[in-house]
Amino acid sequence: MGLLTIGAFARAARLSPKALRLYDELGLLPPAAVDGESGYRFYDPAQLERARLIAWLRRLGMPLARIRQVCELEPEAAAEQVAAYRAQIVAETAAREQLATFLVDYLSGRGSAVDNTETMIGIRYAARSDAGPVRTSNEDAAYAGARLLAVADGTRGPGGNLASAAAIDALKPLEALETLNSTAMPAGDLLGALADAVNQADKVIQVIAEATPTGEAVTTLTAMLWSGSRLALVHIGDTRAYLVRDGELFQITHDHTYVQSLVDDGRLSPAEAASHPQRSLLVRALTGTGGPQPDLSVHTAEPGDRYLLCSDGLSTVVATESLRRVLTGTTDPEQVLDELVGLAYAAGAPDNIACVVADVVTL
Repeated sequence: MGLLTIGAFARAARLSPKALRLYDELGLLPPAAVDGESGYRFYDPAQLERARLIAWLRRLGMPLARIRQVCELEPEAAAEQVAAYRAQIVAETAAREQLATFLVDYLSGRGSAVDNTETMIGIRYAARSDAGPVRTSNEDAAYAGARLLAVADGTRGPGGNLASAAAIDALKPLEALETLNSTAMPAGDLLGALADAVNQADKVIQVIAEATPTGEAVTTLTAMLWSGSRLALVHIGDTRAYLVRDGELFQITHDHTYVQSLVDDGRLSPAEAASHPQRSLLVRALTGTGGPQPDLSVHTAEPGDRYLLCSDGLSTVVATESLRRVLTGTTDPEQVLDELVGLAYAAGAPDNIACVVADVVTL
């Protein structure tokens, strides 16, 4: 069979000629030949399979830049990338559902404000970011203040450390905002302030990404903003937040990774996930594109609670039971950090380590 005109090829691929011209300009699907005089594009029938794959991925909502990467991979690797994107869609849908549930409660009056007569609490805290013995750079960032706790983990390469720092810097003004209020802020205001700050961080990360050779800058973020006895939690990526209450350890964030999605689907056990070669592949993070949004939630803190925020440089090498033992056995947050970082080093510490520990006390 000879070459097809752009019109015939468009009909066979179920794409519009306009779309084909765009894919040509992007280098995604260049024609097999171009007439030197008329500029007409001609396509080889063998290109139909790639064209149909592009059409399917576009219907899935995948960005063109990511489609280009998928099309260059071998089928098995391409399938893994599509599965990872599917996990991202599921995670984003769950996040929207969670926010919708909160809004239903908020608008119906069940979560509209914080009781001003509730017990006022404070926190004793410590924060640390350690490069570890293996890495020559540190893309992790940690911050702890009287009303804000945060950890962020930037990806390796140019821009990672700048992205993680930018994510936390965008949240720091919230401490001053909260201090100006004489009473505890309503839950909706807390979440709104966090969401606005994260959106601002994403815009800064976009500028950082544009200045890197790869055009990318990515970071995770887990942070808490306190008001009265309530705390608002923002989370995206695989940094984590844990709560210790009554001697028990609870993970209160959900990893946004491809491997975690396999665990959620029942296709992997937690033990298998721990050693999976793609356990660090993120399906949601701050990328400067305005894309995936973080999880937002409100929690009630109680005197005696202890919170740990950490990057995967700690959580992937130190067992959960070891975390619980240290967090329940040591009273001083600084000493807790010493012990946790020591455990990570004892396990080889192949990654940077960021930790924040905060104890809830009555004012």
